[in-house]
Amino acid sequence: MLNIRVGFGFDVHQLEEGRDLWLGGIKLPATKGAVGHSDADVLIHAICDALLGAANLRDIGFHFSNKDDRWKGMDSKFFLKETTRLLLEKGWKVGNVDCTIVLEHPKVNPHIDAMKNVLAPLMNISEDEVSIKATTNETIGYVGRLEGINASAVALIYKS
Repeated sequence: MLNIRVGFGFDVHQLEEGRDLWLGGIKLPATKGAVGHSDADVLIHAICDALLGAANLRDIGFHFSNKDDRWKGMDSKFFLKETTRLLLEKGWKVGNVDCTIVLEHPKVNPHIDAMKNVLAPLMNISEDEVSIKATTNETIGYVGRLEGINASAVALIYKS
């Protein structure tokens, strides 16, 4: 029997002038950055939720609560590495992730290869197993008004 599972993750953060914009483990040049307890990397947070959900290990907030000062200002790459470790403890390995970022500015596409280069090793997979797509919200809603950013991710995990 093939033992695979799929999980879905979603994250959203407000954008604010003068903050750093961390996305996919890298800092993007931007005038607005995401607001959050950690570095507010919506892409990594969505991936963590997809992986944790697939393994039935709850969500990122359960493991890394925004009410816990240990995680204040934390680099989200730590969360992804720890999420991967939690999966491995249960016998799961990451097969692939497919992600979508929704943001008006800055343009994300020029940075996707750098993100994949950072994210893949944290999940013990190759860059070919990390799909990142970016789109705008066509100036509609909170994303269109430059008030926020969101990301979604689907992850496949397996037991060998």
